[in-house]
Amino acid sequence: MSQLKGNALVGQSGGPTAAINASLAGVIRGVLAHRDAIPELYGMRNGIEGFRQGDVVSLLPLFDGENKLRQLEQTPAAALGSCRKKLPDPKKEPAFYEDLVARFKEKNIRYFFYIGGNDSMDTVAKLSAYLANADYEMRVVGVPKTIDNDLADTDHTPGFGSAAKYVAVTLSEIVRDCAVYRVPAVTIVEIMGRDAGWLTASAALPGAINGEGVDLIYLPERPFTFERFTEDLKTAFLKHPNLVVAISEGIRSPEGRYIGEGAQSGALDAFGHKYLAGAGKVLESFVKETFGCKVRSFELSLPQRCASHLASDTDLTEAAKLGDAAVGAAVAGKTAVMAALERKPGDVYGCEVVFRPVDRIANAIRRVPDEFINDRGNGITPAGIAYLAPLIRGERKVEYRDGLPIHAII
Repeated sequence: MSQLKGNALVGQSGGPTAAINASLAGVIRGVLAHRDAIPELYGMRNGIEGFRQGDVVSLLPLFDGENKLRQLEQTPAAALGSCRKKLPDPKKEPAFYEDLVARFKEKNIRYFFYIGGNDSMDTVAKLSAYLANADYEMRVVGVPKTIDNDLADTDHTPGFGSAAKYVAVTLSEIVRDCAVYRVPAVTIVEIMGRDAGWLTASAALPGAINGEGVDLIYLPERPFTFERFTEDLKTAFLKHPNLVVAISEGIRSPEGRYIGEGAQSGALDAFGHKYLAGAGKVLESFVKETFGCKVRSFELSLPQRCASHLASDTDLTEAAKLGDAAVGAAVAGKTAVMAALERKPGDVYGCEVVFRPVDRIANAIRRVPDEFINDRGNGITPAGIAYLAPLIRGERKVEYRDGLPIHAII
């Protein structure tokens, strides 16, 4: 295959993470290693929406040294900005894609890299499908990220390990704080996860690693009933008076209704997803009415995805590796794929980068498997712990200035 020469375009989309900029740094390194094929790398501000408005920035002059790339890796959130834009069906609205291709031609864009989760892979799949029959050669590669860890065809996703580390550390500290009193009390911690409970499952790590952890864990993968919740609390109270409960925001009834749905406005995002929150408050009210004890609830909220000071070195290293590999694969001829991680067999943790067809990943949801959840549906099994534990390992030496971490601003 003859080498395709032209510029590259990279964007970030969906919810930000502590590792999404490490993937961007990896893409930049990949382009620097293939300047013979890619002379210029443009960054889309606010994803595909920003590109359509002509808002792009030349990235190579901004990151002309390894020190700057390392600062980018330790920067939380999406340095290029993000968006939640659902692209139309290429068959129904070809004019939308004709306009995109015209804009690609203006800057001689031949390589397109999109860093994101489920909905972002939908963008990669649709753009790839249109280009397959267009008279303009481009290579389109998805680079995964999501703290939800719910992308199909990959062992895990960048962003998840750092978010899981934050959850595990924070829950470990909360457990210690709650243990100082003998008065019966319940603390309910609501963790992100609409349809998949991977992040909430990481709340089991303090108990597995330190010996003391949360008492109960509830994921969207198992139906939630107040009757069983009451029984679980009564059993847990027999052991000690100060209970800590971790729940996913997306826990739902056997009928499929979100527990926190009644407290919401009913509004939907661009992809038709309901805005969720409030499950913790619902359970707080229930515990207060049922047990009459001290009870509180709170959401871990945004720090789950932006606490870069607690980032997992494993996570950042793999994120950068995927971005770099995506560029190399595209130059070698791959397109309409997503870079993915495949765990190596054996007791020693390791992953290799592989490439999967993006059309079978877009819009699919990979949920926590049954073998990772205990029979009662209120905890995580040893198999689940074995899967989770390696992903939070390692710490980066964060560069500080006057007591605060240094962040790269584009």
